[in-house]
Amino acid sequence: MTAEVPIYDIVGVGFGPSNLALAIALAEHNAGAGEPVTAHFLERQPRFGWHRGMLIDTATMQVSFLKDLVTMRNPTSEFSFLNYLHAAGRLVDFINHKNLFPLRVEFHDYFEWAAAKVDDVVSYGIEVVAVKPVYDGSEIAYFDVEASDGSSLRARNLVVGTGLRPQLPDGVTAGDRIWHNSELLFRVDALRGTSPRRFVVVGAGQSAAEVAALLHDEFPRTEVCAVFARYGYSPADDSSFANRIFDPEAVDQFYGAGEPVKDRLMRYHGATNYSAVDIDLIDELYRRVYREKVLGVERLRLFNVSRPVEVTPSGTVTVESLTTGAQTVLEADAVVYATGYRPADPTPLLGELRFRRDESGRLLVERDYRLSTDMPVRGGIYLQGGTEHTHGITSSLLSNTAVRVGEILQSIVDRRVVAEPAGEYAVSAR
Repeated sequence: MTAEVPIYDIVGVGFGPSNLALAIALAEHNAGAGEPVTAHFLERQPRFGWHRGMLIDTATMQVSFLKDLVTMRNPTSEFSFLNYLHAAGRLVDFINHKNLFPLRVEFHDYFEWAAAKVDDVVSYGIEVVAVKPVYDGSEIAYFDVEASDGSSLRARNLVVGTGLRPQLPDGVTAGDRIWHNSELLFRVDALRGTSPRRFVVVGAGQSAAEVAALLHDEFPRTEVCAVFARYGYSPADDSSFANRIFDPEAVDQFYGAGEPVKDRLMRYHGATNYSAVDIDLIDELYRRVYREKVLGVERLRLFNVSRPVEVTPSGTVTVESLTTGAQTVLEADAVVYATGYRPADPTPLLGELRFRRDESGRLLVERDYRLSTDMPVRGGIYLQGGTEHTHGITSSLLSNTAVRVGEILQSIVDRRVVAEPAGEYAVSAR
């Protein structure tokens, strides 16, 4: 049996903020002069969503609103956050607010607003299950992208933007009482109306602090125990000079540096993003701890310089002091791990394709975010995320998204081999 398979210049795997920004860049490119670039994106979620489980009402963004989906690439874009505010009737209110950092729920609404404008190029509720190369002689000319609904798309280029995966420590298994903070709001909704006695929150970063604060607010009779290896929550380094690590020029500098320099830069500037907390939230949590000591009812307890050495599926947590070795056993209704995320590994999805790696086994990535392959490829496989070791700390962050998608699109346009007219279909046996 044969079926027509549409051929696109780009097939995007995933449709989070990065590939949404790419879809916008494509729309703006195609609106101008020149040959259009055809594209379609596949997203396994039923609708656009970005860390919905952590859309806490009071949480703010940690990047300026100017680092939206487009402004760093095209300040005149109709897809900007400011245009969203104008459309929502809140532009004057936002200006009067005198704040660079919108509420996280507001920025998510902005993403949804932008995604609705380009929904003709995305299919939701469809997961990519396999990618197979299509050869022209010894060269890979196309990629056949097979989807969970049985459909298939043929791509000259792939752009993989499958986001991050919640990370739990080795030996920890998620369950009814053990969960990652990415599920926070869904789990809290299920617990409303119950009377939990104690929560344990593991982690020292922004998410851990936000989880501790929210649980402390939402359950006023419940003890919240925060466990982390540091003496206290460390402030994020958002100073003007340190923030240059997120500048577009910093990507070039990082990419061209030797491995020892890259390692040092990551150590120097890790506090701009990792295991660091906004100072206002640190101050608020300290005020709560102090107030409760004054009142004689300590409901927010900090187990600092400590680690959980045993966690059972029933929620029993053994906390050990790193300095004395003393252990405390806590019976918890839920143990929340705010232990970060890891990039999704694209290679299982890409099947028989072979890629070059460095001495540490990490994927080699070209400056234009193309995977370096062991076989000739006419187009390219581009990564949106998972390139921190080659491109620096902005790999999975919003700070450089608008610029990155412009670079990826320009690379595809520059490398394009016009072999078929736009909208052509291939005949594939299925």
